[in-house]
Amino acid sequence: MSVLKSAGEGIQEHVAALGSGPLEESALVQSIHPLFSRVLQREEIYLANHSLGRPPDQTATDVQQALDHWYEEMDGAWDHWLAEIQSFRGRVAQLIHAPREDCIIPKSSAGQGLRAILNCHDEKIPIVTTTAEFGSIDHILKVYAQRDRVELIRVGPDDCGVYHEEDILAAVGQSTSLVVVSMVLFTTGQYLTELSQLISEAQARGARVLVDLYHAAGAIPVDIEALGADFAIGGCYKYLRGGPGACWLYVHPRHLTGSLTTLDTGWFAQPKPFAFQRPVAPQFAEGGNAFLESTPPILPYYQAKAGLTFTLAMGVDRLRAYSRKLQARLMELLEEHYIQPIGQADRRGAFLAIAHKSADAVASQLKKLKIIVDARDGLIRICPDILTTDEELVEAVGKLAYVMREK
Repeated sequence: MSVLKSAGEGIQEHVAALGSGPLEESALVQSIHPLFSRVLQREEIYLANHSLGRPPDQTATDVQQALDHWYEEMDGAWDHWLAEIQSFRGRVAQLIHAPREDCIIPKSSAGQGLRAILNCHDEKIPIVTTTAEFGSIDHILKVYAQRDRVELIRVGPDDCGVYHEEDILAAVGQSTSLVVVSMVLFTTGQYLTELSQLISEAQARGARVLVDLYHAAGAIPVDIEALGADFAIGGCYKYLRGGPGACWLYVHPRHLTGSLTTLDTGWFAQPKPFAFQRPVAPQFAEGGNAFLESTPPILPYYQAKAGLTFTLAMGVDRLRAYSRKLQARLMELLEEHYIQPIGQADRRGAFLAIAHKSADAVASQLKKLKIIVDARDGLIRICPDILTTDEELVEAVGKLAYVMREK
């Protein structure tokens, strides 16, 4: 097993050992699996990578470093902590191709990012969204509607459970203030491939667009500047292998001129927070720092460091190509057992979803057999990743087929 160096050095060296060609299982086992030795010791076949991502070994060292700064330097640790938060912003900006680092505003959850945008409005606003948004986002929007803060229009799927960009756009009127939509839907894994056109046409009607990237960032190449979205939310919990708490709000530079302010604010949004000035009228920092809030958490950004470093080193295009290769293999195995996932291969994110009347029971039984998947809304969700071997896929599908027949 390789001895890891710093997050950057160790990860870069292991990734470089892969060469530049297409990813192959044998090379991944030799060069990449050692970076994940701790989690790969678990006696299970883990296929819930769309839920909680598996962390690199380096993550524990990075988190310990944050604590060491505290023990050794007390309040002097803030210099290190703030530098790491800024590095986090830079890595996320690079990941989603944001035009500036300060377009990335650290948040503890994607929902916090959504609320920051909703709370830029003093008046009730019309919002168009889908019925497939993640539970937290859906819940927040419903609460705002219940409190008469927003007028909510929710667009559903067709009879086959497929969402269409043109249906979402049809709900956008001249009075619509905001469209909230996921690039990849969390229940079915459907990838909205025509999102760019949806965004531009919604904006032409006067609406702003907020894109949820949680199931896209790290799994599908994202160029947020090219998409032209006004806002985006995302986090490191899933494909970025960074656990909970390391999330972000993206704000397009056109909204960072001081024309847009939010009630979700705090002393870190001031021009010089550590100067502890108290002007009569609130003053805001320039650019994206105006969207910062109160004292930020620290550990999540160290926790997310190795996963982001790894994803950037590998390249999302390369990860996406290998993900599609694994999905194709998974499809082959499922078809041998006459199991048909929903959706089309070219419109899937990183996972496959299988409809089953007892989806929760199937997932629960598989867990007893040490096959880890999950279930949402009557769908069994399965997501292999670069740590998944073909042998594991064969075993997992065999046990899945058995359990589905029994249930």
